[in-house]
Amino acid sequence: MKIEDEIKQDTFRNPIQKAVVNMLFTGSWFNSLHQAELKPFKISPQQYNILRILRGSYPNPVNVKTLMDRMLDKMSNASRLVEKLVQRNLVKRTICSKDRRAVDVVITGEGLRFLEKIENNRKLMHRLNMALTDEEALTLSNLLDKLREI
Repeated sequence: MKIEDEIKQDTFRNPIQKAVVNMLFTGSWFNSLHQAELKPFKISPQQYNILRILRGSYPNPVNVKTLMDRMLDKMSNASRLVEKLVQRNLVKRTICSKDRRAVDVVITGEGLRFLEKIENNRKLMHRLNMALTDEEALTLSNLLDKLREI
């Protein structure tokens, strides 16, 4: 559905304003779908992001500062999120052997299995695969990268 129909607005000042409104609306729409998919697993998008970061570096641990740097939501409290994941035995936290002030975090086997379970049930990614070709997805990604260069 066109953005004009979604927000009941026929005109925009210019194409840039329309694109900005469309990005904000679509981002919010996508986040809502993402949260809805994660809700049955009782995990937040930020916790899911941490698990994915840790899986990407597995079996090597990642310190909390690196997690904060790599998270999609820069406003998240990584230490608090890690604590919740520790309580669920999805990650393990240890004192860094090289710097006793730092904390290393590694995903557990249970955390890896949990991520697999989530990703086997993701309908959103399937819907995106049906909506965009690989070429369109790359073009979209490149345009979004270009916008962040301003």
